[in-house]
Amino acid sequence: MRTDTSPGALPARAPLALVPGEPVLDVVIPVFNEEKDLGPCVRRLHEHLTRTFPYPFRITVADNASTDRTPEVAHGLASVLDGVRSTRLEEKGRGRALRQVWSASDAPVLAYMDVDLSTDLNALLPLVAPLISGHSDLAIGTRLARSSRVVRGAKREFISRAYNLLLRSSLAARFSDAQCGFKAIRREVAERLLPLVEDTGWFFDTELLVLAERAGLRIHEVPVDWVDDPDSTVHIVRTATEDLKGVWRVGRALAVGALPLDRLARPFGDDPRDRSALPEVEGGLARQLLGFCAVGALSTVLYLLLYSAFRAGTGPQFANGAALLLSAIANTAANRRLTFGVRGRDRALRHQAQGLVVFGIGLALTSGSLAALGAATAAPAHSTELAVLITANLAATVLRFLLFRAWVFPERRDTPVNVKDDIR
Repeated sequence: MRTDTSPGALPARAPLALVPGEPVLDVVIPVFNEEKDLGPCVRRLHEHLTRTFPYPFRITVADNASTDRTPEVAHGLASVLDGVRSTRLEEKGRGRALRQVWSASDAPVLAYMDVDLSTDLNALLPLVAPLISGHSDLAIGTRLARSSRVVRGAKREFISRAYNLLLRSSLAARFSDAQCGFKAIRREVAERLLPLVEDTGWFFDTELLVLAERAGLRIHEVPVDWVDDPDSTVHIVRTATEDLKGVWRVGRALAVGALPLDRLARPFGDDPRDRSALPEVEGGLARQLLGFCAVGALSTVLYLLLYSAFRAGTGPQFANGAALLLSAIANTAANRRLTFGVRGRDRALRHQAQGLVVFGIGLALTSGSLAALGAATAAPAHSTELAVLITANLAATVLRFLLFRAWVFPERRDTPVNVKDDIR
């Protein structure tokens, strides 16, 4: 458990305080050269919202530097339909359009959908309801849920599933569908999240979701009915290339802790009973133990591989010291991020220095074990050396966890937990 009273931290989730007459939802439709489809799309969406949505709404057409009659069509729709407006951008990029319109909007819930309306509009109210109620921070439509009904070709199906598998394996993403053009976000979340998102094109969605998930924000998924648009103008190869570049950039930034995601974290809950009970409960111990054991198992494998490699060309003491040093650096970095939830570069060098002290204790245990083995047997077998080292490492692991928890990454208990605390 960790508290953070950063002024940028988000408050506890709460239902929206609705203002009579003010739009609750702003649906953005980014378009580029869509003079034929724009009119029918906006009219259909406007009719659906008028008939089914229980709150005031706005539809914003964001024109991405179109070169056909799209700007004139958008302006005409805004002049004849209540709650419809248009805006013009002189540069292309879906992400750029969403960033500009969402940043300027006064609606507490911001959404977007593709102009082809491939997603069944009956999913719109279930999409935004968890944001209005205060349950979730973002919401996405998913075409990959079991209950979703999707009509599209095998090529697009393969590309979509392969891309989401890539995100799960490379960025540890847990959301199921990054690219469905049907998403919503609460405005106070967007205000803090958008400045961290660099992409201005199709990867914008993925980057937004990955950062939100890594910050611990709640993402609600809605199964949708979706029919592929055979006239889609998306360039698959170019988009895939840009997406791969984005995955590499975001993965590298997350790996080095370059993003200040702590300011996006929510408090534990909004029930006073939860907050009053938290200081008395060691709620994070079980999770930390599991994380530490997982990191420790991987570190042990790394250590043994390094020891075996070094041992082939040098003595056991040097091989043990070099292997333990390298694996200890990796172990401290992994435990810092994964076990104890410390993000960013603040105090990273101090944590590594403390980790090296813990490493010294582990080195003393393992080196002492090797020395005792050497005194007992003149030429011990390699398998015996490994068995002794594994036993010594188990003892060092227990001590390492206690020192990490109490000294290197201690819990902050000096600040009372209240509604403004960010509990992780």
